[in-house]
Amino acid sequence: MYGWAVAGLVVAALPFYLDRFWLQAGLFAMAAAIGAIGINLLTGATGQLSMGHAFFLAVGAYGYCVFAGDGGDKLTGFGLPGWLAAVLAVALAGLAGGAFSPISGRLQGAYLGIATLALIFIGQHVLFNAHDLTGGYNGRAVPPLSLFGITFDDSELLVAQVPFGSAEKLWYLGLVLLLGAALFARGVLRGRPGRAMNAIRDHRVAAGVMGIPVARYRAAVFVLSSMYAGLAGVLLALVFQRTVPEYFGMLLSLDYLAMIVIGGLGSVAGAVVGAAFVSLLPQVLTRYSDSLPLVSAPGTGGIAPGEAARYFYGAAVVAAVLFLPGGLVRLAARKPKRTDRPAHTSGEER
Repeated sequence: MYGWAVAGLVVAALPFYLDRFWLQAGLFAMAAAIGAIGINLLTGATGQLSMGHAFFLAVGAYGYCVFAGDGGDKLTGFGLPGWLAAVLAVALAGLAGGAFSPISGRLQGAYLGIATLALIFIGQHVLFNAHDLTGGYNGRAVPPLSLFGITFDDSELLVAQVPFGSAEKLWYLGLVLLLGAALFARGVLRGRPGRAMNAIRDHRVAAGVMGIPVARYRAAVFVLSSMYAGLAGVLLALVFQRTVPEYFGMLLSLDYLAMIVIGGLGSVAGAVVGAAFVSLLPQVLTRYSDSLPLVSAPGTGGIAPGEAARYFYGAAVVAAVLFLPGGLVRLAARKPKRTDRPAHTSGEER
């Protein structure tokens, strides 16, 4: 308990010591962790393979832009308050998941994966061609969020004579969102819904025999996972400050599957650890590409940082599957074996 409290204080104090690069890298990791928790509920806890997670992130990101935009950029916008636009964007992602839930409730395994893969192609077509909504290939600017009188943009906010920019303000917003998402998912997994989800994952027929409505649970978890992805998309949009259709492609969905495999399937902590590993690795390699062997800056020849990162966590996925099925979080949870041997009692002491 004390360890978690100390870790929380350290994370809360980081904006006072880190530069903008590391703050943005941390924010990307927070957004990725929220999305990874969502797909871990679906794939890790319920056993439903989804390849369309990036689609729901795009729904959240672009939904926020449409609801919060004022039309000044000649794109569709309703001019709603930022907090309301964020809530509606998450709800819109949930509605999109609900529209797909009759399919997700009846398909399983590779069949569901192929069906959700179609969402990526549909989403990419819409994002590139619905110019009035998405801005087309160049994307659209993201309106800043205003909450409790605080605007999360580049304007400085003085707190105890300490200036807070957009990255510092978004850092604390991201922490609150990640903490809330993690606690809610943990409560779901530890309660009756979590036990039902695990039963469906382990043996679908036996779960149905026990009276668990399998199709209904699958559909509900798919909607919940979509809402998590929508929330991650909103946070990503606020950090990027511009949405680009190319980002929300198939590779992003594969990244999220890698996150939960590397971190640990069915674990909230595993989703967070895996998200941090997969999202931070490319940025660290980019930052230190000049001093790392075999890695070169983008466009200079050799192995680019992003490509090298995919090699690294591709190898990590294989290693996790072969040698550490529980992921990195299970490795951290292992207790060292005791080597001291109990003293033997002599016959006189008995």
